[in-house]
Amino acid sequence: MAETPVKSAVSLQSRLLGWLWSRDLSADPWWKAAFYSTLRTVYVVVRDLADGQLTLRSMSLVYTTLLSIVPMFAISFSVLKGFGVRNQIEPLLYSFLEPLGPKGAEIATQIVSFVENVKVGVLGSLGLVLLLYTAISLMQKIERAFNQIWHVTQQRRLAQRFSDYLSVIFVGPVLIFSSLAISAALLSADVVGQFIHIAPVGAALALAGRVVPFVLSVLAFTFIYVFITNTKVKVGSALTGAVTAALLWKIVGWVFASFIVTSSRYEAIYSGFATLIFFLIWLYFSWLILLVGSTVAFYHQHPEYLTYQHGQRRLSARVKEKLALLFMKLVADNFYGRKAPWTADALAVRAGAPMEATTLVLDGLENAG
Repeated sequence: MAETPVKSAVSLQSRLLGWLWSRDLSADPWWKAAFYSTLRTVYVVVRDLADGQLTLRSMSLVYTTLLSIVPMFAISFSVLKGFGVRNQIEPLLYSFLEPLGPKGAEIATQIVSFVENVKVGVLGSLGLVLLLYTAISLMQKIERAFNQIWHVTQQRRLAQRFSDYLSVIFVGPVLIFSSLAISAALLSADVVGQFIHIAPVGAALALAGRVVPFVLSVLAFTFIYVFITNTKVKVGSALTGAVTAALLWKIVGWVFASFIVTSSRYEAIYSGFATLIFFLIWLYFSWLILLVGSTVAFYHQHPEYLTYQHGQRRLSARVKEKLALLFMKLVADNFYGRKAPWTADALAVRAGAPMEATTLVLDGLENAG
């Protein structure tokens, strides 16, 4: 009896998954292990996207962004004004909204107009507190999304949130625009004009004009992944997720600009609302790309989660007891040996246990005193 198309597809999928997950990567050379590890990461990230949690968090962040974007830029404006680079924020908005085409420039102008109408100095103490709270709420929402991806159950303490978030809000724009100013100065017309006629140097400068924005995007994503998540994120893992996010940003931006914004059908259907709808869709894709990059960074740092099975792991009472006894012994040995204290990541590696299980057992020990 011939197989139906559905059974054939299921059989093919089972064979492919068996080929992907049955290999022992420790016995393969590094390049082959990296290849299979990359395929497994792609599979689990696509599986997480199909699960729907990443898309739900992205939609939630879009809503929070609409409420927080003007207060966030108002605070950044007030900081950048003291450094003389206030007018640089509009070109940055144009760059972010570039996939929207002419509509992006229109939206950027409207946002800047709204922000300029917000007079931080005349808001009063209560108004300033509300402004800061609205901006901080966006940062808190981003941290919650990252913590869920990284299986972190504890958020920052209230005082730590204010100090960390405000440092990002105040210091972040200064660092971003300083790097943009440096790259713009290096690639300015006067500097390029002196060397453009030298063939190798001119080609190198032309390549730098394309590479520098991508590198700045990677550095920005890396900073976000390392700083926002309430756990220790290794720079190498954050960099891997940042490169993935930057590549997706370029690809999705090109697709968005080529196939969505240029279509006249949406203008005919939505009329004046088309610009707003395009803006919301691009915000959604932007947050989704950011979360996908964080997911890639998580699986890169914790390859033990690269498994065929999906769902949260449940620990038996026996396994919890063994882990608790092992952790207490390791902590006591370091304490009495006057060695550096253990971190949760180091304990997870030493025990060969997933970070989620390690955090669960450590929380139980801390709660028990």
